[in-house]
Amino acid sequence: MTLFRLDASIREDGSHSRAVADLVETEWRSANPAAAILRRHIGIEPIPAHAWGAAVSAAATLAADRTPEQHAAVALAAREADALVQSDAALFAVPLYNFGVSQHFKAWADLVITDPRMAPAAIPATAGKPAVLVTVRGGAYGAGTPREGWDHATGWMRRILEDVWQYDLKVVEREFTLVGVNPALDEFADLADQMRADAEKIAREHGRSLGAARVAA
Repeated sequence: MTLFRLDASIREDGSHSRAVADLVETEWRSANPAAAILRRHIGIEPIPAHAWGAAVSAAATLAADRTPEQHAAVALAAREADALVQSDAALFAVPLYNFGVSQHFKAWADLVITDPRMAPAAIPATAGKPAVLVTVRGGAYGAGTPREGWDHATGWMRRILEDVWQYDLKVVEREFTLVGVNPALDEFADLADQMRADAEKIAREHGRSLGAARVAA
């Protein structure tokens, strides 16, 4: 059994998305104590910004005529796709940054899509595999809040993971992570605590489901 885990936070210490994903991983590990984990820390070690364009142009260029940059981009895309193909389950931890998709996750996903095994027109190599997406938001974006509709990331990530790559996806969402950091949000401390507890409970449940899905396979 192998788990692919991707973290897109730009922080290691104090990262809320990592903390929630750790709960998922712990539960998965309890069912797979000897299993391998393939890790990607793309918030700390990002995909080069030029790689996607080079990989796209390489697809329209004969292999013998490709530039060194194009060869490197194709090889990098294949390496990242290999990790997904070789894994039995996946865990993605991606925070909301500035109301949109993390640039690190977008660059990584764009590059992976250039690999023929993960392209939208194909049945992806990940079809049917279980996965968990953990996403956290500093504020609150639910129905009736002042920023309802400002989360432009979660829907897009679900489309990629659930529809394009056809993962059997479960999602853990935590909001109000800036309570205790931004004084303007102090009045929501009790609500933030409840949201944290709820997210942690769901994370553990999804982690057990993720582990059991591969044990039973």
